[in-house]
Amino acid sequence: MEDQTGRRVPPAIAAGAAPLRTRVTPELAHRPRAADVFPVEWARISDDRFRVTARWPADHSFFGPVDDRHQDPMIVGETLRQTSMALAHAEFGAPADTHFVMRDLEISTDPGALLLTEAAEPVTVDVVCSEVRRRGRGLNGMRTTMEFRRAGRLVARGTGSTGCTSPAAYRRLRARQLAAQGARIPLPGPVPPAQVGRTRAEDVVLAPSDRPETWLLRVDTGHPVLFPRPNDHVPGMVLFEAARQAATAASGRLPFLPSELSVSFSRYAELDSPCWIDAEVLDKGEDEVTVRVSGRQDDEPVFAATLTCSPGVPVRPLP
Repeated sequence: MEDQTGRRVPPAIAAGAAPLRTRVTPELAHRPRAADVFPVEWARISDDRFRVTARWPADHSFFGPVDDRHQDPMIVGETLRQTSMALAHAEFGAPADTHFVMRDLEISTDPGALLLTEAAEPVTVDVVCSEVRRRGRGLNGMRTTMEFRRAGRLVARGTGSTGCTSPAAYRRLRARQLAAQGARIPLPGPVPPAQVGRTRAEDVVLAPSDRPETWLLRVDTGHPVLFPRPNDHVPGMVLFEAARQAATAASGRLPFLPSELSVSFSRYAELDSPCWIDAEVLDKGEDEVTVRVSGRQDDEPVFAATLTCSPGVPVRPLP
């Protein structure tokens, strides 16, 4: 059964019964490894509202603990991203070969509620889809707004706007980059992991530069989480992580647990040209610090982000 917009209406909704639950597959979440998929299943509540169950494992290889107490707040952004794509495919008609681009992302978290001791608890995500833009019976883009609760406690809110591009349009848009796929700058050595709040060198996305508070973006295209599949540009979540690592290094806060984080993307970050990451500490107090981070490539802006480290979370000085 379909509604007036051509979307599938689950029989349970049409009959007024309890909503059916649908599993999130790695394909829907654009993640080849099941271990990297955080939303588990969803139910459609109304035309534009959904309830998703997610899990945030304590021992994930990348989105793991940031210290001995807290889970990584960045897992909220990744869950929002995966959930948005899964719903775009399954509920709003985006074909399986759709290319997605995230235009902006904004997250508010309560890091004090992201505790490792509660990692086994499922996360309930209430999703509202708005600003739905159609291309025929398919999808041109939409905004998703989400509230995340665990053990009955609101732990985060987030919103993001996602655009959809057909394979044919993407080939026209990215013709030069697709023709030169495989061309990339050499992988530079990382800054010390502890400087950016990481324990493993392979998870560091910043390389040193000769300018203060500026780093070279380090893109390891073989990283199984940050670069899960071949791509002709830098994934947005790599830039998201670069912003957090730069904010950590610039502020000297360990752990840097962002309670407020917003990012907007201006263009694709290419693999064959250096991308520079700049950070500026805007406000620094005893408990709270706000950092502005931007990326630029070939003298053009790539992204701009603002991150605020949560007050009330114990911090350690950089080594």
